[in-house]
Amino acid sequence: MRWIIVTGGNLSGLGKGIVSGSIAKLLEPNKIVNVKCDGYLNVDPGTINPFEHGELFVLEDGGEVDMDFGHYERFTNHTSKFCHNITSGKIFDAVIGKERKGEYLGKTVQIFPHVIDEIKRRILAIAQEEKPDVLMIEIGGTIDDIEESWFIRAVRELSNEYKEQMTFCHLAYAPMLSAVGEVKTRLVQTSVESLLQKGIRPDVVICRAEKRMSSDAKEKIARFCGIDVKAVVSDPHSETIYDLPLLFEEEGLRLYLEHKTGLKTNPGLEEWKKQVEGITQTQKSVRVAICGKYTGLKDSYASIIESLIHAGALHKVSVGIDFIETTDICTQEDVRAKLQGVQGIIIPGGFGRRGTEGKIQMAQYAREQHIPYLGLCLGLQIAVIEFARNVCGLTGANSSEFVEEGASVIHPVIDILPGQKRVNQKGGTMRLGAYSAMLQEGSQVRELYGCSEVSERHRHRYEVNPVYHEILEKHGMIFSGYSYDEGTKLVEFIELPNGVFRGTQAHPEFKSRLIAPSPLFVGFLRDVVGKGL
Repeated sequence: MRWIIVTGGNLSGLGKGIVSGSIAKLLEPNKIVNVKCDGYLNVDPGTINPFEHGELFVLEDGGEVDMDFGHYERFTNHTSKFCHNITSGKIFDAVIGKERKGEYLGKTVQIFPHVIDEIKRRILAIAQEEKPDVLMIEIGGTIDDIEESWFIRAVRELSNEYKEQMTFCHLAYAPMLSAVGEVKTRLVQTSVESLLQKGIRPDVVICRAEKRMSSDAKEKIARFCGIDVKAVVSDPHSETIYDLPLLFEEEGLRLYLEHKTGLKTNPGLEEWKKQVEGITQTQKSVRVAICGKYTGLKDSYASIIESLIHAGALHKVSVGIDFIETTDICTQEDVRAKLQGVQGIIIPGGFGRRGTEGKIQMAQYAREQHIPYLGLCLGLQIAVIEFARNVCGLTGANSSEFVEEGASVIHPVIDILPGQKRVNQKGGTMRLGAYSAMLQEGSQVRELYGCSEVSERHRHRYEVNPVYHEILEKHGMIFSGYSYDEGTKLVEFIELPNGVFRGTQAHPEFKSRLIAPSPLFVGFLRDVVGKGL
């Protein structure tokens, strides 16, 4: 097994997750397992507001993990597991639990060695279970963050034992000074110096910059770091993140890693290049609206944005996105004003009452004006509430989630799962991960998926209330996919006969990849393109 450790310097947000996914792509078809170390004390990001941490990503096994796992999966054929996201919260919780049980035999429990040993134990357990060709470990944040210091120490100690098998890749920012017209390398040098002070010498230095590094700049960095100039790699701005494996290939990174690790690679980048050309060489453009309440931070909807890019590449369409905050939308006039020039509407997942009435107005407009609509999780529930109110005549129809505690709903067309009524904790307690659904013969959804049974990832507590299934179907809503939970029929997909209005209780955006776009997003964008003609 080979180890690749990805660290970051200068500042966060340089794109270590994208770099890690791109390197993994270069090393295919070897088996790659991506591990992410996060310093925060939350056990997982499941209870963190998207404004704080960006999108939460859901795995097949139900794990709620850092959004970088979305990059890992979108760039490769590998499916990650919850245990691959190692947080300080998980580590501290385990160490304290062992101390309470007396497993440390009266020792004073400290960061060194107990926390660091627990990190090493978990990393080695992943290696033992997965038996990958490459274990790729990304250290979150920056190397100077206090909360990342125990992870840095842990991989340094592991390097003592696995020195010959380990490759350190360090990502640092090289700013462009327009006044002098060149990329400056000093910040890269100080970042590497800080890493050296922690006992780690990088084997590869990746320079995040506005443009490619000159040969002079690369030679300066190589000399300072004591590494081969071939190991200094440019990471310039590009039109799409999916260009990065191709850029790294041009920079010679794959061949350098082959030489360094002894691995043989055959990533099939020609096919990848064709997919990327679907993004960069589009034939037409459309605009869609993502209507939610976390629109102030685009990272909150990262997987939806990427899913639209994937579907757009297939259709050779450039997708422009309007992020619409729904909190202040009250009337259909408000909706029309917000949707000028928009050909499709997506209502994504979310929690809580704020902004829901605005979303209901959006769903009504889409249904009445035959605007392509895709409801994801909460978006399906919003569509059901709107239909119940305005088509079925169920005045006051709502979700029991959207009323104040202790209040009742006249028509709770969306209600909490029976099993969720006993839950009194928040983290990791929803219906999470992959669930299968049966698709109705002759439905639009079945035509898009091309099969009778599908599996998509979920993250929710509330469902379409079975008490109202009959009246909703009687008035024309089609339940095109369903599953069962303890004998209760659960609605997984809905659609309307107009052919452009669909929703799912799942989150198909978590499984969409450039080489395998989500069928629901492909269908939605097909409808949008048709609307724009």
